[in-house]
Amino acid sequence: MTDNNSLESSVGTLFIVPTPIGNLGDITQRAIEVLNQVDLIAAEDTRHTGRLLSHLNISTRTFALHDHNEQQKAQVLVERLLSGQNIGLVSDAGTPLISDPGYHLVNQCRSAGIRVVPLPGACAVIAALSASGLPSDRFSFEGFLPPKSKGRRDKFMSLAKVERTCIFYESPHRILDSLDDMLAILGEDRQVVLARELTKTFETIQGMPLGELIPWLNEDSNRIRGEMVLLVHGHREQADNELPEEVKRTLGILVKELPLKKAAALASEIYNLKKNALYKWGLENLS
Repeated sequence: MTDNNSLESSVGTLFIVPTPIGNLGDITQRAIEVLNQVDLIAAEDTRHTGRLLSHLNISTRTFALHDHNEQQKAQVLVERLLSGQNIGLVSDAGTPLISDPGYHLVNQCRSAGIRVVPLPGACAVIAALSASGLPSDRFSFEGFLPPKSKGRRDKFMSLAKVERTCIFYESPHRILDSLDDMLAILGEDRQVVLARELTKTFETIQGMPLGELIPWLNEDSNRIRGEMVLLVHGHREQADNELPEEVKRTLGILVKELPLKKAAALASEIYNLKKNALYKWGLENLS
């Protein structure tokens, strides 16, 4: 290969190649060159990738590598790389491995001493963060939220006091339920940004307190369509000094049957919070 990061040896190179998340103009010149020159393209969906390759007039062969077969097929690709073939790895959109297949392949390549070359390019997480207006000096990408309400609430509870910006992917059919669960744990004042259909015709980046965002979304069903990135402002001591709504509700139920001191102790075990903070809140609000 002519790419200056390729291996000059008998062993091939695995190239991690980002593809557009919407606007086809976001493909990089380097990505086009690599996809043209590799011996094989490992793709999450060969039909989807085939349409992109056709648009770019690239005829390189494709190989299906997705969530359901990656652990079995990764070794096949490793063997091809060891034999001297160069392979490009793509997902349906954005940067491979970011909530997309590729981890097992890259891990096996690294273990086998095969060079892995990452190309910079489109990534919905970074695009959303850069335009969100939320702090970007510290952030964590949490992937897709759990499909069940309890799992989501547990996730939000574990992040309730985290000070960094947290970023999630969510699907249109679950977004309202997920935000309701977030409201129960983080409260209505937590600042949230919903970025949808990034780089596409109906791109929307809307930020507001959670208590205002949910009604805004309910006003128009078009606002919950498309690919979504959900960004949540980190915990701020002055703004978020109250207990999560779920904790207050639980404590309110417990004190109906137990003395406040015992109710606070039990709630502190359930939510892994300080008993004194729960007891103090109970004295101020439940006595």
